[in-house]
Amino acid sequence: MTSPQSPAIPHVPEGLPDRIRHFIDGEFVDSVGGATFDVLDPVSNTSYVQAAAGQMADIDRAVAAARRAFDDGPWPRMLPRARSRILNRVADIVESRDARLAELESFDSGLPITQALGQAQRAAENFRFFADLIVAQTDDAYKVPGRQLNYVNRKPKGVAGLITPWNTPFMLESWKLAPALASGCAVVLKPAEFTPLSASLWADIFREAGVPDGVFNLVNGLGEEAGDALVKHPDVQLISFTGESSTGQVIFANCAPTLKGMSMELGGKSPAVVFADADLDAAIDSTLFGVFSLNGERCTAGSRILVERPVYDEFVERFAARAADIVVGDPHDPATEVGALVHPEHFAKVMSYVEIGKSEGRLVAGGGRPAHLPTGNYVAPTVFVDVAPSARTFQEEIFGPVVAITPFDTEEEALHLANGVKYGLAAYIWTTDLERAHLFAQAVDSGMVWLNSHNVRDLRTPFGGVKASGLGHEGGYRSLDFYSDQQAVHITLGPVHTPRFGAH
Repeated sequence: MTSPQSPAIPHVPEGLPDRIRHFIDGEFVDSVGGATFDVLDPVSNTSYVQAAAGQMADIDRAVAAARRAFDDGPWPRMLPRARSRILNRVADIVESRDARLAELESFDSGLPITQALGQAQRAAENFRFFADLIVAQTDDAYKVPGRQLNYVNRKPKGVAGLITPWNTPFMLESWKLAPALASGCAVVLKPAEFTPLSASLWADIFREAGVPDGVFNLVNGLGEEAGDALVKHPDVQLISFTGESSTGQVIFANCAPTLKGMSMELGGKSPAVVFADADLDAAIDSTLFGVFSLNGERCTAGSRILVERPVYDEFVERFAARAADIVVGDPHDPATEVGALVHPEHFAKVMSYVEIGKSEGRLVAGGGRPAHLPTGNYVAPTVFVDVAPSARTFQEEIFGPVVAITPFDTEEEALHLANGVKYGLAAYIWTTDLERAHLFAQAVDSGMVWLNSHNVRDLRTPFGGVKASGLGHEGGYRSLDFYSDQQAVHITLGPVHTPRFGAH
């Protein structure tokens, strides 16, 4: 374990860049107009570097490079095995640098270092998975014996615009980059402005792995400037966006004039439903991890816990005691379980919900800044109980280490509470009754359900939400479907019997 630092002084990695630039057509470049923005670290909330702030001219330049690489370059025309070898090299490089990636990610985002390391390793696995999938995939063929053969010809769609969030940024960038590149697309990545540091590492990783110039392009900047220009650009065929729901609505509208393909993974207010027959030890472990890991800044967080009344008091008592013992501190310290929230703006938002929650439920843990951390974006794991379903802390996404716990008496009430929000991303169900587990899971309005487990996902399965939590699904073959056009080719065998119009 590293020696504890002063809570106001972040661990500063060696070799930080003197500035963060765009990467376009194989070169690091500044913004055409010279615009920049400050990047803060979440422990001291001071600027440690300036990043190039992309505008429309920078997006135009990046899209033009991607278009040339797609139209004239080798990448879309490579055999799947050739692209697979390069993607596996990407995975090898990411794995070999996982400690460095984790250090930079922890410094830039406030994630605990041990959790940031796991995200870096997951990023490598994303590339390895899609490298394997494009070699193993099959496309459909249909035969009418002696008459017709029909087959599907899969073609990359073109230039993909990828807009990624600030929570676990490097991993979530890999989640989009891997299938987009595997499919043969060229890409323009617009990372979140709060956390641009780790995204800047992709350029050298791809160059070293052998990705041709122009296939990967990176433009930093604000969402309302660089992101908006990317969404509206007529030469971008599709947009993959992860972020909050109101931004998703704006992107949806702005994609319409150019009829872009869209995949949007948006917000969540996911329920964890604990029945009285559940393994309470396992349920407490999982629900604590599910809402407080990654600083609570996760779309799939089980931030509403619904507990059947016979075990409600015991659950609340044990959950609150454990929450109070969670280690909050320096993100670089391996002992830390909850680090600093990403940015002072987000810290202020989460703290405002903490104050709202004090009038909506009974506070049994946390409730503000930890006493030993007077500066930085630190929030103690906060637990409100007896929260009414109409409460804002029950209904609205907080995206921080704050949880609402509510009792229920019947299975029907539990389902009504679980479905009683505008979101529908994930759900977690704890019961030993197998029949109830399956029926309840199928009745929940959510894109994903975990039974007697926290969020452990097989990369072959679809990822996405319903209602305000998203549009479309990615993961496995669904990702390849999103980044590809599936062209149907029909071949007639033998004479063609066509009505002879005009032949009298």
